Order: sequence, then structure tokens, then C-alpha cells
Amino acid sequence: MTFSDSAARLAGFAGAVLGWAPEVFWRATPAELAGVVGALVGDVQTPPDASTIARLRGAFPDG
Repeated sequence: MTFSDSAARLAGFAGAVLGWAPEVFWRATPAELAGVVGALVGDVQTPPDASTIARLRGAFPDG
């Protein structure tokens, strides 16, 4: 399958299932599209708890 074949198939899905206009589809990143599709099929990870968030904030301060 070529890139254009895959893009057309995904654009059709995004329009028909997600209600996305073409400009919304083309502005979305592959990760954003994958996240939405994952949520639709129930493939969602448990969000981090408060202690994990605090640990990450300490390890990666925004300044």
C-alpha cells in the first residue's frame, strides 16, 4: 500500500467516523490520530497517578 493509498483510507475514516473535516485531518499528527482511534477501540492506558506525576515533574522541571 502506498502513502497516498494509506492517507486516503485514513482521511476517509477520519471524516466518516470522527467527523473530521479534511483540514483537521491534515493538521493532525499520526500520534493524535492513533490516540483517538485507540480511545474508540478501548485501547487506552490508565493515566498516571499523582505520585508518578510528581516524580516526573521533579525529573523534568519546566523551569
